[in-house]
Amino acid sequence: MIWNSLSETLSVVVGCRDKMLLSLQLLLLLTLTIRTDGYDLYMTAECITSSPDLTDAEFIQSCYFNKDPYLRFNSTVGKFVGFTEFGVKNAERLNSGSYVQQMRGELERYCKHNLKNDYSYVLEKTVKPRVKLMAEKQGIGGHPAMLMCSAYGFYPPAIDVYWLRDGKKVTGDVTSTGEMADGNWYYQIHSHLEYTPASGEKISCVVEHTSSKEPIIYDWDGSLPESEKNKIAIGASGLVLGVILSAAGFIYYKKKSSGRILVPS
Repeated sequence: MIWNSLSETLSVVVGCRDKMLLSLQLLLLLTLTIRTDGYDLYMTAECITSSPDLTDAEFIQSCYFNKDPYLRFNSTVGKFVGFTEFGVKNAERLNSGSYVQQMRGELERYCKHNLKNDYSYVLEKTVKPRVKLMAEKQGIGGHPAMLMCSAYGFYPPAIDVYWLRDGKKVTGDVTSTGEMADGNWYYQIHSHLEYTPASGEKISCVVEHTSSKEPIIYDWDGSLPESEKNKIAIGASGLVLGVILSAAGFIYYKKKSSGRILVPS
C-alpha cells in the first residue's frame, strides 16, 4: 500500500477572484520517491470550501500515475473510488479495511483545522489601495485626452476599478490591466480612459475593494494639467522669492544711505 510510504508536505493555495464568492483551497502534494524509466506516481490532498463557516468543506485525496488519476477518496462520497482496473481493486481493498475510517476523519482533523487558520490569518486581512489619478495625454486640437487611474499596494487582489462621466458608468473607451502581483503579497492595477473633454463635465474614477465598505470615488480636476500646475507653482515661488530679495536689498540700501554724512564740494 503506497499511503504509508509517502512523506507529507503542505502548501496553501488561496483563490479569491470573486468578491461575492470566497473560495479557499488547501493543496497537499505528496510525491512517491520511486521514479523509474519516466514513470511518476504521486498523490494530492485537497481541502475545498466556498464559505467562511466551512459548512460545504470537502476533503479529496487522489492518486495519479503519470498525471492520470486511478484512485480517489472524497469525503462527500465517504469512500474510495477507482478509475482504472488497478484503482478499482485498491478501492475495494481500502474500503473494506480500517484505513477508510481514518480518511473519513481527515475532513475535521486536517481540512477544517487548517481552513479556519487560513480564513483568520489570510482572507480576513485587507489592505486599502493607494490611488493615483493623472492625465496621460491632453486633448489638444480636437484630439482625445487620456486619463489613468492606478491603485497600488492593496490586498486581497480582487478589485473593481471603473469610470463615471457625469455620474454615469463609462462602458467604452476603457482599457485596464489585470491585478498584477508586486511580489510582496500586494497588488496593483491600472485603468485608462480615452475621452474628448467637454466643458463642465465631471469625470471620476471609482475603486471598489473589500477593505472599504463603500466605493471610493476620486474626482478628476481638469482645470489645468498637473505639469502646468507644477510650472505655475514653481513660477509663483520664484516670484515671491524675488520680491523678498528685492525688499531686503532696498532696506539694506536705505539703512546704509541714512548713515552717510554728505559734505558739499
